[in-house]
Amino acid sequence: MMPIPVDYEILRIIWWALLGVLLIGIAVMDGFDMGVAFLNPLLGKTDEENRVMINTIAPVWDGNQVWLITGGGAIFAAWPLVYATAFSGFYIAMFLVLVSLILRPVSLEYRNKFEGGARKAWDWALFMSGLVPPLVFGVAFGNLFVGTPFEFDMMKVPHYRDGFLMGFLHLLNPFSLLCGLVSVAMHAAHGAIFLNAKTTGPVKQKAQKVVPIAYGIWLLLFVIGGYWVSQLNGYSITSAAAVDVVSNPTIKQVALVKGVWLKNYLSNPILFAIPALGIISALATIALAKIRPVTAFVTSGLTVAMTITTAGVSLFPFLMTSKLNPNHSLTVWDASSSPLTLWVMTIVAVIFVPIVISYTGWAYAIVREAINEKYIRDNSHELY
Repeated sequence: MMPIPVDYEILRIIWWALLGVLLIGIAVMDGFDMGVAFLNPLLGKTDEENRVMINTIAPVWDGNQVWLITGGGAIFAAWPLVYATAFSGFYIAMFLVLVSLILRPVSLEYRNKFEGGARKAWDWALFMSGLVPPLVFGVAFGNLFVGTPFEFDMMKVPHYRDGFLMGFLHLLNPFSLLCGLVSVAMHAAHGAIFLNAKTTGPVKQKAQKVVPIAYGIWLLLFVIGGYWVSQLNGYSITSAAAVDVVSNPTIKQVALVKGVWLKNYLSNPILFAIPALGIISALATIALAKIRPVTAFVTSGLTVAMTITTAGVSLFPFLMTSKLNPNHSLTVWDASSSPLTLWVMTIVAVIFVPIVISYTGWAYAIVREAINEKYIRDNSHELY
């Protein structure tokens, strides 16, 4: 067997961090696409305004969606138990996300083939493609804090207490819905700040008005969510196997303890800088929107990143929690692939992630020109 020069424990932490990077990449890169799609029928009062917004994301949305595909593939390879448990338990939720993502290219292709009310109907279909994924992802994150009803059998196959429909309805609890609204507000703000940087004219002015409203809602809900988390019964490992053994999530003991989701922050107060930085960057985005739109887009991306990191640090080392059998919750230490798999994937990531990021930067540099209604009229037959 190939010798592994890195400890299994360290490899698991590396891939926990890389999983976070991929989730942030999805939210930052594909997130503004969803935000623009969500805002399109709300801000667009004329067909030209709708087309301006649509064509800001037209050259990049499909490339951005690669982050989502890569994230799913990485979970499958690095965290197979998480993949199997999440994709089976969140089946209807995943199906809704898939359908909504399919609506995006279909809406873009078909809206120009119709006039009047039919065209507006496709704009609202595009709206759904920008609403459903952020809402579902936020609800999913919320359920990681309150637990999902699964447990493992003797073969480590996950089983859920309820059928697909009831299992989905049970995901829609008050706390998870709050997390879903946090996600929607964040994506709407991120989409608005992208429109602010990418357009001129009426669309830009409308987007500037959305930014403080959306980030104001995000800030309020984010603070409420933080307090709510402090009052939840969280999951705490009381005994576990050694961290360097083969993954087996059924041999540890987990207790429910009120307020334990803040344990990592209270043990290391420096970590409070993460949510604080998210709030500061959101306020900076609002302040910079009119004077430095590109810088504001960067600070908006930082807000998105810190929001996800705040949740991830709070949950660590848990990846999925079970309210049916807390002892079967999945953690960084008992849900990963083998050391060899993680090591090979690490090598691949070190080589290809910089290439992907460099190519992405180059592609955005090519299409950096701002657009407006005149640009749409002059290039009407070449654009959506």
